[in-house]
Amino acid sequence: MTRSTKIICFIAALALPSTAPADITIGSWNLKHLGWKNGKRLDAVADVAKGADLWALQEVMGADAVTELEHELEKQTGEEWSSMSSHEVGRSSYRESYAFLWRDSAVEYTQGAVVYLDPGDLFAREPYLAEFRDLDNGDSVAMATVHIVYGDSRSDRTPEVRELGSIWDWMSEVYPGSSRIIAGDYNLAPSDRAWQPLRDAGALPAIISGATTLSETDGQYANLYDNFWYAPDELDVTHAGIVRYPEALGIDHKTARSIVSDHAPIYVTTGNARQGFDAATELDGVESTAPKSSSHCIDLNSASVSDLDALPNIGPARASDIIGGRPWDSVADLRRVSGIGPATIQGIQQSGMVCGS
Repeated sequence: MTRSTKIICFIAALALPSTAPADITIGSWNLKHLGWKNGKRLDAVADVAKGADLWALQEVMGADAVTELEHELEKQTGEEWSSMSSHEVGRSSYRESYAFLWRDSAVEYTQGAVVYLDPGDLFAREPYLAEFRDLDNGDSVAMATVHIVYGDSRSDRTPEVRELGSIWDWMSEVYPGSSRIIAGDYNLAPSDRAWQPLRDAGALPAIISGATTLSETDGQYANLYDNFWYAPDELDVTHAGIVRYPEALGIDHKTARSIVSDHAPIYVTTGNARQGFDAATELDGVESTAPKSSSHCIDLNSASVSDLDALPNIGPARASDIIGGRPWDSVADLRRVSGIGPATIQGIQQSGMVCGS
């Protein structure tokens, strides 16, 4: 059963009593132009997507494609699925939609589907939000999905990321009594200082290590751009993971990027739920639950380019040089990198972003 929506105005949600954490598996996936005539294999997408109960999708280029994916899931699982899509959002000629997709036997949409009104006009693609309920125990989850603009540099992304702190607060008013979660492709690592407003509001990333974008080299993944942000005192996230879907489907990265996506899907399980992905697709070393205290620090000897790029006055080129100069004993040793002087080293040390600094 398909429920499509193109709601652009605020829909007030009715107040609900406080609930315990839901027991479902939630996924998020940037599906790289889902709906364009680009040779995408929906059977392969569905083969992966059936592992979760509720999905937030980014880079949707047409609601019909979401409906087709829904039908493919029904064909493969023998179960009923539902979906709904936002209207197209975007400031330029490039526009995309968001979508939610869910298994009817586990989840139901309740109320409050809305595209964020964005009073400060900060988002190139305004987030899409809705509330869902676990049918087994009646627990509710308010979910937002967003695709942060990439732009020309980190500075283009940070205003949108910072504004997510305001959306987090707004969600508690729109969906009272529901656990909150923001899912999406942020084009920014969770260690970046731009996330501080959301951290100050009590939210944390579910995935703090690993990478979610597929490099063109088989078996290699690049940036940790996709994530979930949630409050541990609201949502009982028991496991979090990145699905290495090319390995699960038995295809190389070049093929995977062409017929499925250049992003790997991510998931969290809540309560007693168990994810339904092939065990071989779980990324080694992903924390099962995000830490509930301090922010994740950046290790000079293991951090990705995107993590290092978050350091003060360190761009992608210098981040690559840092990786090439490993191992490092201290921040002070970075003076060996061309272009990094005493002022930059002092700024990095004072930021407290590097492990042990």
